[in-house]
Amino acid sequence: MTTHTTRMLIIGSGPAGLTAAIYGARAGMEPIVVQGLQPGGQLTITTDVENYPGFRDVVQGPWLMTEMQAQAEHVGTRMIWDTITEVDIDSGTPFRAKGDSGDEYVGDVLVIATGAQAKWLGVPGEQALGGKGVSACATCDGFFYRGKKVAVIGGGNTAVEEALYLTHHAEEVTLIHRRGDLRAERILQDRLFVHPKIKVLWNKRVESFEGDPMQGGLTHLVLGDMETGEFSDFVCDGAFVAIGHAPSTSLFQGKLEMDDNGYIVVEPGTPKTNRPGVFACGDVADHTYRQAVTAAGSGCMAALDAERFLATLEYVRNEQAAHARVEAEAAE
Repeated sequence: MTTHTTRMLIIGSGPAGLTAAIYGARAGMEPIVVQGLQPGGQLTITTDVENYPGFRDVVQGPWLMTEMQAQAEHVGTRMIWDTITEVDIDSGTPFRAKGDSGDEYVGDVLVIATGAQAKWLGVPGEQALGGKGVSACATCDGFFYRGKKVAVIGGGNTAVEEALYLTHHAEEVTLIHRRGDLRAERILQDRLFVHPKIKVLWNKRVESFEGDPMQGGLTHLVLGDMETGEFSDFVCDGAFVAIGHAPSTSLFQGKLEMDDNGYIVVEPGTPKTNRPGVFACGDVADHTYRQAVTAAGSGCMAALDAERFLATLEYVRNEQAAHARVEAEAAE
């Protein structure tokens, strides 16, 4: 077992974690990033990225994350491929974490950037056609369906918001819901029902996504009727699974304040959690925007606040040491 010690320990290696690492390294904090099960975060499974600032042309998600990691390492970040299985926050700084490898990680500050994962239906074709007509982010991919026919699967706020957003791009939007009524807020439902581009298919579940990922991608959905059990095909150019997200926060249950959906609660306008020295950034604390650029911005904020915290911590420790020396001298 090896113990890795750093001034800034970062768990998670998506845009939030790597941006925190870049700023932290430039501030001399020599950060360690523990990459986790999905190094690079959700962008590593996103093909075309067209809305990240600084690129006129479409870039590939995996390439963008490789560049971020290279920049973080260039300025002094240590990247370690491990998965954190235990975290000790209750004892205060320095914070300790244990990896699946058996190694221990110790940091004066802890930056949590573990992200959130889109919930999927788990039906045939869903993963194979991911990025080839099947998506879980209308804001990310809606632009590619200008003038086309798309489906949104779900019945809560996320689904209705995605459907309304897609009307800015798609020619026709069909909301597919397995029940006979929506769970979304009434004001969102009212906007949905009066929109001329949106139709609703009630009491239908998606049985499979059909198409060839190597030859044009998604062609249609196979739907099952919840009342009759009959099957039907629904032809569309794109399908957006919108049944919510699940933040990766199980490690911190009972250790940090969270909302009802499991997102880490931070002080408004900051990445500060209810534990001094522990910061949360990116999708793990953001259930509203969930964009790479907002995640990166919050990672920057986490690093800047961590630097301020460490400066204060160092001042307090120096004061305590000076006081101890005075007491020792007086005792002599």
